[in-house]
Amino acid sequence: MSTTRHLVNRQRRLATVAAERAAAPARGTATPDTALDGAAPDPSAKDTGADDEATQDEGGDDAAPAAAPEKKEPKGERPSRLRVRLPAVLCALTVLLGAFAAWAFASAGSLRDDPSRQNTALTDIGRTSEVKGQIADAVGAVFSYDYASPEKSEQAAGTHLVGKAVQQHKDMLAQVRAQGQKQKLVLTTTVTDSGVELLDGDRARLLIFADQSNTRTGKSDETTYAAAMFAVDAVRRGDTWRIAAIDTFTR
Repeated sequence: MSTTRHLVNRQRRLATVAAERAAAPARGTATPDTALDGAAPDPSAKDTGADDEATQDEGGDDAAPAAAPEKKEPKGERPSRLRVRLPAVLCALTVLLGAFAAWAFASAGSLRDDPSRQNTALTDIGRTSEVKGQIADAVGAVFSYDYASPEKSEQAAGTHLVGKAVQQHKDMLAQVRAQGQKQKLVLTTTVTDSGVELLDGDRARLLIFADQSNTRTGKSDETTYAAAMFAVDAVRRGDTWRIAAIDTFTR
């Protein structure tokens, strides 16, 4: 198809040149270029070729299709899309906030249930001082023994001990009672320091540091000294703290 157009255009140019040559003798204006080429140049030939190429590019079957114009988005469409997306975003945000609230509630519950969070030994100064003083006196009373008045030790045990500590105390002082009258033993226990590990309402656990002196007053006085460290579990009965268990850290 392109070749046919070129032939038609060429024939048109040749016809124009022939017409000019026929008119040239009458005007007497033959030019050297005309004599050499045998035909006068068509001043519009260049433009015609350009027009042909332009025509071929614009309307020919071989011409490449023009690029489709960019489709512009209508001005009113973007706000409508935003309105559609906004409820979905708010819904997702609500779900996230609900999940965080549930996690925070569960975490707060676990903290309330954690025994370490219920320990008021460092915050309730009055109750801490009270349990330390009463348990120090109780330890001094139940772990002291005098062969001359062994009933005092038994009375102290009945006053200051409850639960498992009653039998533990009997086992710990069994040898002292057995040898007390024969060796005339005097055992004295003095609490030198104590610390409250746990204080939760009417329950407490204390670490006890004590000095003990054991004196034999037979034919010759002989005194030995020892240091002791153990823990006690205490319970509050009325206004009095009592020893409920004794832990000597031995298996």
